[in-house]
Amino acid sequence: MTTLSVITPPSERKLKNHVSLTQSIANSLTMAYRGVLKIKRTPEQLFDVTLQPIIFTLMFTYIFGGAIAGDVASYLPTIIPGILVQTVITTSVVTGVQLREDMDKGVFDRFKSLPIARIAPLAGALLADTIRYTIATTITFAMGFIMGYRPAGGLGFVIIAGLLVIVCSWAISWIFAFFGVIARTASSVQGISFLILFPLTFLSNAFVPVNTMPEWLQWFVNINPVSHLVTAVRELANNGVWGSDAWLALLGAAVIVAVFAPLTVRAYMRKA
Repeated sequence: MTTLSVITPPSERKLKNHVSLTQSIANSLTMAYRGVLKIKRTPEQLFDVTLQPIIFTLMFTYIFGGAIAGDVASYLPTIIPGILVQTVITTSVVTGVQLREDMDKGVFDRFKSLPIARIAPLAGALLADTIRYTIATTITFAMGFIMGYRPAGGLGFVIIAGLLVIVCSWAISWIFAFFGVIARTASSVQGISFLILFPLTFLSNAFVPVNTMPEWLQWFVNINPVSHLVTAVRELANNGVWGSDAWLALLGAAVIVAVFAPLTVRAYMRKA
């Protein structure tokens, strides 16, 4: 007896993956929930967003506080927003690394056989990581409060500042998601990502005033998007002001999404 295997024609496969916008959103939320379950079952994934804010806050505050501001208490309004932006943006690298790992393990190949939107696994992964950003944001502000930081802007503007950082970090995660799709290994994604992040975070106004830097370096720091985000967070948390830097940060986030979201989706669709 001969067993005949039925191969689904390409046209039918495309029809199978053609789903409505509502179903695509529902599938993406389901995949985001999968990401949350991964965190629940492997809580060590949260070490970077729980320990890093604490270590960096203590280290930078006590190393630079006296030299830059005269004392630790005076330095906290400067360093806490800087540490917050650095920590949450650095956390967004994990999006691309985990995406590459899932693709290497064949997880996404299994998703192809399911009657779901093809974009859902990618969108779900990006949504799930916003939880990591929220945890990092909360711990950073809490650590600052323990050390004596009292934001003059009040709780409401602190929350707005945190949401601004989360939104901008989510936008930046599209860059690392793109690397996760096109790179060959997870380690290469991490290496490329940190090669980009380190100059952006350290060559900014996150830790020291711009006027203390050489003049040839100040021009880059002043146009650095990270500097605008740090300034926006400081104005919100310390002064309760939504200024031009906040608008520039949102504009930068929108530009990143407009550029990298289509690139990432196109590259992902070729492999999904």
